[in-house]
Amino acid sequence: MRSSAQPFAALLRSGRPLVMGILNVTPDSFSDGGKFFDAERALAHAAEMAEQGADILDIGAESTRPYGDAKPVSAADEMARLKPVLPAVAALGLPVSIDTLKADVAAWALDHGASIVNDVWGLQQDPDMAPLVARRGVPVIAMHNREAVNPNIDIVADVIAFFARTLEIAAQAGIARENIVLDPGIGFGKTPEQSIVCLARLSEFKGFGLPLLVGASRKRFINSVTPAPPDRRIGGSIASHLIAIAAGASIVRVHDVAETVQALRVTLAIQAAAIDGTP
Repeated sequence: MRSSAQPFAALLRSGRPLVMGILNVTPDSFSDGGKFFDAERALAHAAEMAEQGADILDIGAESTRPYGDAKPVSAADEMARLKPVLPAVAALGLPVSIDTLKADVAAWALDHGASIVNDVWGLQQDPDMAPLVARRGVPVIAMHNREAVNPNIDIVADVIAFFARTLEIAAQAGIARENIVLDPGIGFGKTPEQSIVCLARLSEFKGFGLPLLVGASRKRFINSVTPAPPDRRIGGSIASHLIAIAAGASIVRVHDVAETVQALRVTLAIQAAAIDGTP
């Protein structure tokens, strides 16, 4: 089964900011671990996000949280978690991305309704991931990551070097450049201060000429500025995403779809009024 990239490509060509809703079918994700581990609740939440205005649904079955004690999950366990959920989520009619580190899981997901691969190691961990993406002809979201945090490095230079390597791997595998989205990996392999720097200097990543995705939703750096538990970081998340979009991000990955969609629509209406005097 070959997944179609066309719906996602058409969304990107629309030129408007896109909202990706997060669906974690895990017991241990940092923000909502266990909340949607039950298949029925997961499906209801996916439908709710679609109704709230999500453009894309991102489903993951292994926690990739950078802090805490998340345990690795086998490919078989990931697929077992996805099996009762993914086909029904895909049937909602929105493009679905599979958030996984493993090419085997990505391949299974593409066969069962996913149409985008979201790799939090930017094609640089599983050597089979880039060939899979090339063979299937699907879009890939390639995120910057690091094995360990180093507060002494220039994090923007590190992200740029990582992306350059990712694009080399993609080109060698035969992935079409127009199928690549870059994600600076807010909160991954970074101090809170470095995450803030990546957001502040986001426009520097536009030099690759590719769409950018930003996932700042409920991340730890917000807590470093204004202490709050993950589910009380909605304001900081929205502020970060609006700034990211102003700096050129094409997609924001969020837990709180309704609030983000409302903020984006109001922002766009105000911007339109500033241009032509009418909302």
